Amino acid sequence: MALDSTAVIQFIKYGLAGGVATITHIVIFHLIAWKIFPALQDKDHAVQFFNLTIKKVTDATRARNSMISNFIAFLIANMVAYITNILWVFEGGKYPFYVEIILFYCVSGISVFLGTMLMGILIKRFGILTTYAFASNIITAVMINYAMRKFFIFQG
Repeated sequence: MALDSTAVIQFIKYGLAGGVATITHIVIFHLIAWKIFPALQDKDHAVQFFNLTIKKVTDATRARNSMISNFIAFLIANMVAYITNILWVFEGGKYPFYVEIILFYCVSGISVFLGTMLMGILIKRFGILTTYAFASNIITAVMINYAMRKFFIFQG
């Protein structure tokens, strides 16, 4: 059985658009977790790579701050995802614009909520490095978002 080349191209475009949104999310998250709601540790990759000076906080504070930072980063990155998806990956028009964007944020919000809860638990209960706990959020979102966007929000 041959793969539908249109679907393969669409998935590649979705991956590239998702990459832009993910990079946006990662950058915004780290900036907020570094400067506004301290949530980074000495061993986090961004801290080591950029030689950042961080404020030390308890695991409970780090868990809370990482969840706040993630929520703010989500709001911004999800708008980047919506714009790239509607302009480049999927066809809009299945619903009026305002319904489409509400559905987009609801679907993404569910996946980010689940990933954020997992991130908080991994940090608070197990002391996992913020970088790795944050990655659990991204993995959770990718697993849910493509199918929901393709089949329920946009016109394929």
